[in-house]
Amino acid sequence: MTARPLILVIEDNPDNLHLITYLLKASGYEPIIALDGAQGIDAAKSELPDLVLCDIHMPNKSGYDVACEFKTDPRLSSIPLIAITSYAMVGDRERILASGFDSYIAKPIIPETFVQEVEAFYRAHLDSNRES
Repeated sequence: MTARPLILVIEDNPDNLHLITYLLKASGYEPIIALDGAQGIDAAKSELPDLVLCDIHMPNKSGYDVACEFKTDPRLSSIPLIAITSYAMVGDRERILASGFDSYIAKPIIPETFVQEVEAFYRAHLDSNRES
C-alpha cells in the first residue's frame, strides 16, 4: 500500500490498546485512539477515518452500539468496521457481522500477523468498492 489509511482504534483495555497501537505505529500508521464507544463515534464524526478497529464490550456504548450508529449515519456508513474481540463462542462471529461489522479479528491478537490481517481486509474492501 502506498498511502496509509487513517485508522481509528476504539478499545477500553489499556493493554490491548497499547499492543494494537504499537503494532500499527511500528508499521507506519498513526492511529486515532478512542477509549470507549461514545468517544469512538465522536472521533469518527470529526476525523472520518478510512477504517475502524473496535472492541465489542466497552463502557458507555458497546461495539454493537458503535456499529449500529455507523450503519445508520450517512457520513459513517461506508467506513469499514473490524471487530476486535474475545467473543469466540459458537455464533458470536455471525452475530457480530450481522450487527454491522464488516470483519472480525479474535483476541488475543497475533502480533506477527495482526497488521497484515488489517491491511488485507482494507485492500479487499477497496477492491470490492472499485468493482461496485
